[in-house]
Amino acid sequence: MGEPVTWTATDAAAHLHAPTAGDDKYSRGVVGVQTGSAQYPGAAVLGVEAAWRTGIGMVRYLGAAREPVMARRPETVTADGRVQAWLMGSGMDAAALPPAVADDLRAALAGTLPAVVDAGALELAVGAAAPVVVTPHAREHDVLRKALGLEPAGAGRVAAAHETAAALGGAVLLKGAETIVTTPSGWTARVDAGTPWLATAGTGDVLGGVLGAVVAGAQARAEAEGETLGADDLGPLAATAAWVHGRAGVIAALRAGAGMPGPITALDVALALPEAVAAASRH
Repeated sequence: MGEPVTWTATDAAAHLHAPTAGDDKYSRGVVGVQTGSAQYPGAAVLGVEAAWRTGIGMVRYLGAAREPVMARRPETVTADGRVQAWLMGSGMDAAALPPAVADDLRAALAGTLPAVVDAGALELAVGAAAPVVVTPHAREHDVLRKALGLEPAGAGRVAAAHETAAALGGAVLLKGAETIVTTPSGWTARVDAGTPWLATAGTGDVLGGVLGAVVAGAQARAEAEGETLGADDLGPLAATAAWVHGRAGVIAALRAGAGMPGPITALDVALALPEAVAAASRH
């Protein structure tokens, strides 16, 4: 494992691409979203909102919260079809996944398209054929490690995250005040959350939407070159998503406090994403 790098706006800018006159919705990326449940529909709404506001050609929502998603974002497509990356698991309870939903998630993870795996789908990432990036917080990380046959993480977050990535064969984005991103090869980055006001319900769902959009866009560009993303490619993309998410949190907190950081909601963070993306593009 190499020395972790500190991810900056300049690093993020290299992985964010503004559309050109030659782009269409497919070349900009299509993210397929399988998130939310009857118990947690808001997770789907927040992730879809975040994906759109990060900059994506299309969001294809195929989860259980269609009605609230469409009420908030009517441009979202709810028919099955072409995607370039998956976002799954946010707002789902692993212990209560309907069999049909679990089968759909497993089918996506058995494919070749990159997948962002969160919350209720984390354990399904074990043994996945698809390139995956998992996005656990500390408690979810220990559950995932148990599924991989590893001991609880303990205090050494960087070493534990890398051990998880190596055992999983996928990238790990370990959420926290300092987010750790690492890949199976040992590439590792640290990303400062930007503001402690981000420690509020739903912001992880927003991060998932950001990452899904970033990965889908990168996969679309790779496909144009006859290539596809692998697990190690997902590390810098995950660090970029974490940076954009943190920057949006700072912007939202300053807006809420009229120039001084103040309390925010997850939707506030999603609404600040365009400004965060623009901030990176200036570097």
